[in-house]
Amino acid sequence: MSTVKLIPAFKFNNSYILGISFISALGGYLFGFDFAVISGALPFLRTAFQLSSWWEGFLTGSLALGCIAGCLIAGKIADRYGRKPGLIASAVIFAISSLGMALSPHLWEFITMRFCAGIGVGMASMLSPLYIAEVSPAHVRGRNVAINQLTIVLGILITNLVNYLIAGQGPDVWRWMFGLGVIPSSLFLLGVVFLPESPRWLLKAGHTEKAAEILSKIGSPEFVEESLREIGKTVHQKGTASYSAVFAKAVRPAVVVGITLAVFQQLCGINVVFNYTSTIFKSVGANLDTQLFETVAIGIVNTLFTLLAMWKVDQWGRRPLMLTGSLGLAIVYVVLAFLLQQQANTSIISLFVLLAIGLYASSLAPVTWVIISEIFPNNIRGVASSVAIVSLWTAYFILVFTFPVLAEYLGTYGPFYLYAGICLVGFLFIKAKVKETKGQTLEQLEHSFIEH
Repeated sequence: MSTVKLIPAFKFNNSYILGISFISALGGYLFGFDFAVISGALPFLRTAFQLSSWWEGFLTGSLALGCIAGCLIAGKIADRYGRKPGLIASAVIFAISSLGMALSPHLWEFITMRFCAGIGVGMASMLSPLYIAEVSPAHVRGRNVAINQLTIVLGILITNLVNYLIAGQGPDVWRWMFGLGVIPSSLFLLGVVFLPESPRWLLKAGHTEKAAEILSKIGSPEFVEESLREIGKTVHQKGTASYSAVFAKAVRPAVVVGITLAVFQQLCGINVVFNYTSTIFKSVGANLDTQLFETVAIGIVNTLFTLLAMWKVDQWGRRPLMLTGSLGLAIVYVVLAFLLQQQANTSIISLFVLLAIGLYASSLAPVTWVIISEIFPNNIRGVASSVAIVSLWTAYFILVFTFPVLAEYLGTYGPFYLYAGICLVGFLFIKAKVKETKGQTLEQLEHSFIEH
C-alpha cells in the first residue's frame, strides 16, 4: 500500500492566498451567470424567436460550443504566455458578448453572441481553477480550487434571483437579463489586472527570480526553497506543451481520468435541472412564477452544499465525495423520474430536485474541477487541462441539446432514467480508477499519476 508524503509544516500568508484565489475564481462567476441566465430567459426567448425544441436545444448549447473554442485557445495561451493574459482576455470577451446578446435583433445574432460568451466562459473555466491550484499549498488546495465552484454557484444564485425579480418587466426583459453580465465581467477584469503570474509558469518560462518573489508572498523562506526545488524537478523535464505530449503513453492514465470525470460531470444530467428548470416544472403544471421561484431555491441549495464541500474536501478527500455523489444521484434520479411520470405534487418533485442538487454540489461539481487542476504534469498542465475541459463542454452541449428533443419524445421524465444509468457507470469508474489526491503537492501527484 502506497504512503502519502504530506507537505512540510511551513508558514503561509493565508490572507494573500485566499485573496488571489478569490479574484481568480471570479471567472467562475461568469460561468455561473451565463449558465443560469438562460433558465430564466428561455420562457421569453421561446416567444421572441419562436423556438422549436431543436432550436431551443441548440440556442442553449451554443454556449458550450463557444466554451470548447475558449478552452482550446486558453490552453495554448496559458502554456505559452502565462495564466494571467488568458484571464484578462476572458473577461473582455464576456463583457462585449453580454452587450451583444442584449442588443441582438434576430436569432442568429443572438446565437453568435452566445457562442462568443462561451469563448470567454470556456477560457475562465479552464484558467481559474488551474491558476488557483498552482498558487495554493497542498493542504488547502482542494478548498481553494472549490472557491471557483463557489463563485459559479453564487453566479447561478444571484442571476436566478435577479431574473425572478425582474421577470415581470415585459416580454423584452430577457435583454436586461443578458446585458447585466457586463457588471461581473468588468469587476473580474479589474481584479485580474492586479493578480501575480503563476509561479509554476514563471519557473517553466525561466523567470526564477520572479517566481521566488511571488512564492515569498505565499509562504515562508523554507517554503520558497522547497517549492523552487520540487517544481524545478518537473517543469524542466523533457516534453513540450503540445497535444501529442498530452496523449503520450506516460501521461495517459491521468488524461483518461481527467477526461472521463469531466464528461461524467456533465452527462450525469444535473445541468438539465439547472438549464431547463422551467421546462421540468411546467410539465407538472407549475406556472411561470413558480418555475422562476424554483430556480432561486435551486441556487440557494446549490450554494449551501458547495460550502459544505469546500469545508470537507481536504478533510474527507476527493474520492469518498465522488463515490457518494454518483451513487446518490443514481437513486434520486430513479425516484424523480417516477414522480414526474406520475404527475406528482410540485412540492414533492421540488424536494427530490433539491436533493439531487445538494448531492451534486457537494461532490461531482466541485471535486471534478479540483482533480482536473491537480493531476496533470507541470510542463503540460495548461494544454492537458484544456483537453479535459473541452471534453466537459462537449458533453454539456450533448446534454442540453438533446434534452428538449428527448423530453418531447419520451416525456420530461424519460431522460432521468438514462441519467441514473450513467451515474451508476460513473460510480463504478471512480471506484476502479480514481486515486485519492488530498494532502499531496502537485509534484507528488505527478509521480503518482504518471507512468515512469
